[in-house]
Amino acid sequence: MEKYLPSCPVETSLLLIGNKWKILILRDLLSGTKRFGELKKSLGGITQKVLTANLRSMEADGLLTRKIYAEVPPKVEYTLTRTGISLKPVLDALGDWGKDYQSVR
Repeated sequence: MEKYLPSCPVETSLLLIGNKWKILILRDLLSGTKRFGELKKSLGGITQKVLTANLRSMEADGLLTRKIYAEVPPKVEYTLTRTGISLKPVLDALGDWGKDYQSVR
């Protein structure tokens, strides 16, 4: 089943990365592959359920890949895809804007 995408490109972008957790997950994965526990620790207030839901959604949207290792306890790693990495300039621009906003407040 193909995912519905709005005709507006900005709305499409917000549909894919428009919540706080997805942006922060992208931020963390831009520095490289991370395990589930590393992401959860870095994100602080996120619950395991919400992190799992966001990671699955981002995987389904092609922003990241998940690699499962057959170990006990299970080891799962997340890595950005080429599409996910292509969001770096967007996150950089948001970071720059945030710094400017903080400096005038």
